[in-house]
Amino acid sequence: MDNRAGEMQVLVEVADRGSFSAAGRALRLSPSAVSKIAARIEARLGVRLLLRSTRALVLTAEGEAYVARARAILAEIEEAERQVAGGAAAEPRGRLRVSASVAFGEHYLVPLVPQFLARHPRVSLDLSLTDSVIDLLGERTDLAIRIGPLRDSSLKARRLSESRRMIVAAPAYLDRHGVPATPDDLDRHNCLRFNFRRSLDDWPFRDPVTGAAFTRPVGGNFEGNSGTTLRRLALEGLGLARIGAFHIRADIEAGTLVPVLEDYNAGDIEQMSAVYVGHAHLDARIRAFVDFLAERIRG
Repeated sequence: MDNRAGEMQVLVEVADRGSFSAAGRALRLSPSAVSKIAARIEARLGVRLLLRSTRALVLTAEGEAYVARARAILAEIEEAERQVAGGAAAEPRGRLRVSASVAFGEHYLVPLVPQFLARHPRVSLDLSLTDSVIDLLGERTDLAIRIGPLRDSSLKARRLSESRRMIVAAPAYLDRHGVPATPDDLDRHNCLRFNFRRSLDDWPFRDPVTGAAFTRPVGGNFEGNSGTTLRRLALEGLGLARIGAFHIRADIEAGTLVPVLEDYNAGDIEQMSAVYVGHAHLDARIRAFVDFLAERIRG
């Protein structure tokens, strides 16, 4: 009998636990049985999936790809059985792995976690905050919150909200260096920039009279990879920062950051989207979380 799903589960356990013996203990199989199953998969595929040494097992590139697809297939099997057993209205349950940027997580997700878990008590939420764009399959993540344009067409996406960008500085910095009246004044200012896209060395603007869009090169003595970092340094009075309005709104209301050059604001919008690997039957816990965010974060 063909039991490829069972074999996939064995290889996933080997990848997760790093050895045949540890995978065998989890599956109640002998290490030799686990080794034979891994060898059988490799023989059938005609490729090496695991590199064996006396100290560890490491996945090859083909092994990484196989395990990533195996996880998705096993998740679909599990969800299909849940739907059949519990119907379309099956209660969301199980571990939900979510990734989000630090700023979005701190300002939006973390305050909402208690409400979501109270609504869905059988879900266990695993939240990681990082400003790196992760591979959902490779990192075994169910869902990620992405800000800005989406580039991976293999992922499904649902728009949650949007936010414009603005240039801000601390009052103490503006007292020392003056308030820029036009983009040309930025030559005399320290501009805090992002380091992950060189195009961000040019800031976009729009002429308040003609409406024409243009960009202006800026420079400064600091670059960072997150809006949270630039916000903190702007609050310290280090310079001007151009970051998303969604996570400096409270600072502006408190007067600890002041918008500048608003007449020249380009009006560019960043979309906030929930992205996930698309399946014919989306797991109930993922659907519940996306619906919850769309309900609470809209606008």
